Formats: sequence, structure tokens, C-alpha cells
Amino acid sequence: MFTIGDFARHGRVSVRMLRHYDAIGLLRPAHVDPASGYRHYTAAQLARLNRIIALKDLGFTLQQVQDIVDEKVGLEELRGMLRLRRAELETAMAAAGARLVQVEARLRAIENEGHMPTNDVVIKSVAPIRVAELTATAASYGPEDIGPIIGPLYDELFRCLDSAGITPTGPGIAYYEDAPEGGGRISVHAAVQVSAALRDGVLRVVDLPSLDGAATIVHRGSMDTVLPTAQALARWIDANGYRPIGYPREVNLECPENRDEWVTELQAPLRRT
Repeated sequence: MFTIGDFARHGRVSVRMLRHYDAIGLLRPAHVDPASGYRHYTAAQLARLNRIIALKDLGFTLQQVQDIVDEKVGLEELRGMLRLRRAELETAMAAAGARLVQVEARLRAIENEGHMPTNDVVIKSVAPIRVAELTATAASYGPEDIGPIIGPLYDELFRCLDSAGITPTGPGIAYYEDAPEGGGRISVHAAVQVSAALRDGVLRVVDLPSLDGAATIVHRGSMDTVLPTAQALARWIDANGYRPIGYPREVNLECPENRDEWVTELQAPLRRT
């Protein structure tokens, strides 16, 4: 048998944790000395300890862990619990990955402060364009709210076009407006240029107006990393005596499967201050 200290070392846990597990009946010692009260464990109990720690690391409560290791949970129920927990962890990992991308984008924006683009920004006129679009509402203009909406919107848009037998005639264009309900909410428009008439009632066909003057800049890479480019454009607009009108359009010039190879033009409508 092992003393509680030796068992803790072999199990890579703390003595305090073993005492707590004993107190709640999750992992009782194999023997307790009646005179000294010292706890002793067997090597065979490492298997139960390993299961407890694994289940705890998966996010189960100690009560759930006890029910599982004491076989109070059926096999199918256990499988369901594990699948659900796996899905929760995958979602959390995806969210953490997205946050990391945004942190890196903010860091690049900070590093680019004071660096004014010179030849990157072009003022040009943009012709009117007819697009088919789907629209949804985001909680804010922040990337953490726009990203989860714009991607699925485009997926659904192209599914609708495909089922209608319509081929886009130009690039995708994402544009944004303040939502009618206010509160900082944003109307997100996922659009693509079309020329054929549409009969699918899910889609809406609109004519985007021309832009007499737009400050444009090309962003290369995933739109998750667009912040430094967008802020470089904003600095140029302010430094050159302009004021933006609304939100920039995002014109998808190249959209290969690898999002890091995307090429997107930002078009910010302007007026003189």
C-alpha cells in the first residue's frame, strides 16, 4: 500500500485533492489506520483516479464524475454526455481561435500606428451594380459579431443561386448599414453581382448606387485580419481632408479555398470635410 503522499505523487495530484475526494466519497482510501487516521491506497486505485481526473478535465461536475465511475450512468447516456462535451470543447476552441485572430489583428493595428499608407489608397468612382443578396442583423460592427453571420449568409446565398440555376456575373460584395432597430445593431448584406432575373423568393435583387468618390485599398488575407488595413484606410481618409459616408463596401476580388490568399477591396464612400 501507499501512503497518501506516495499515492498523490504516483497519481500526479495533490494530497489536498485526495482528502477532498475522500470527504465526498469519490475516492476512498483502501485502508485508514484506526489509531493514527493515516490513509493508505493501493496501486489498483490509480485506475479510478485516472478516470476521475480525465472526466473532470472534460468539464464534468464531481457529482457527474461519481455517477459515471460508480456506473450509475448507462453506456448510451455516457456516450451522449461525452459527445456533448466534445461539441462544447470544439465550440470553445473555435471561439478561442477566433479571439486569438482578432487579438493578433489588433496587435498589428497597434504596430502600424503612425505608418500612413501613401500609394496604397486610390480614389475612384464606382459604377452602379445589380446584386442578389441575403440580409441578417448583427449585434455590432465588431468582427466577433460580423464573422459568424457573413459566412453562413454567403453559403446560403450561393445555395439559393445554384438551385435557381443562376450564375453570378461578378464579385461578391458585402456591405453594411445601421439596423433600423438601432442599439448599435448592424444590417449585414451578403451580395453578389447578377444579371439574370430571379424567381427565388428567398433572395432580394437590389441596385447598389454608384459612388462618385470612394477611397479604396486592397486587403490581402482572411477578412478576420482586415482590421489593420481598414484602420490604415481610415487614417488616410482623415489625413487627406475627407470624411467617410457610412460603412466601407467589401468587394471580393479573389476568394480561393485558402482564406489567407483572399484579395478584397475596401471601398469607403467619401465627402470633403
